[in-house]
Amino acid sequence: MHADIVDLRAFYSSLLGRLAEKSIAAAMEPVWAAVPNERLVGLGYALPWLERFGSDAERVFAFMPATQGAVNWPPQGPSATALVFDEELPLPDSSIDRILMVHALEHSEDPHETLKEMWRVLAPNGRLVVVVPNRRGVWARLEHTPFGTGRPYSRGQLIKTLRESNFTPGLFSEALFFPPSHRRAVLRLHHYLERAGRRFWPMFSGVIVVEAQKRLYQGIPVSRRASRRVFVPVLSPQGAGRSSLTDR
Repeated sequence: MHADIVDLRAFYSSLLGRLAEKSIAAAMEPVWAAVPNERLVGLGYALPWLERFGSDAERVFAFMPATQGAVNWPPQGPSATALVFDEELPLPDSSIDRILMVHALEHSEDPHETLKEMWRVLAPNGRLVVVVPNRRGVWARLEHTPFGTGRPYSRGQLIKTLRESNFTPGLFSEALFFPPSHRRAVLRLHHYLERAGRRFWPMFSGVIVVEAQKRLYQGIPVSRRASRRVFVPVLSPQGAGRSSLTDR
């Protein structure tokens, strides 16, 4: 089950969330190779980083899982948001240059099927950037942030999952070395803790960031699936049965 959109928005509007967003953005920079005029998709809740890294893209889409919920984005201009099932994206084959997955893979019902769908829509030289909670880090053990929900990964588990889905893992990076505390005295030290963590205890980071490339020399056979999922309006009555009146 994905994190709820209300909780995600509330977290990233808090001071702790803003510092987490900056820490992850700093970890993305070393693995984010420049791709001119790229078509970029964010899956999960990737809005803070789409705004940072998508300014030079030809097109940017924010895909949000149906079980998470969606918000309109960007605030100005035509909406680029779509409510989707992560195993059935509304995109043609080989149509996207890069996909950014944040708060996505750890919540997937079937990670391999989700990644195979990423493989399908990525162009032959497409890139996948994945951010997942680190199972060794303290952020994955506490549930008051979005990184404490879902299925955390070790680096080895992430490599294995990507390779089994026909991706070649490339550069890795880490983020969130400061504790997920709301105390301002602790948050004031976040910059120093991030620098020290990258140097002395990288295996205990809060999240792992990896870039992977679509592997072409081994195709994935994909059978045509009849979707068993449907969108149901939230305001429609659910399970309302008819009651019959009996004469007294």
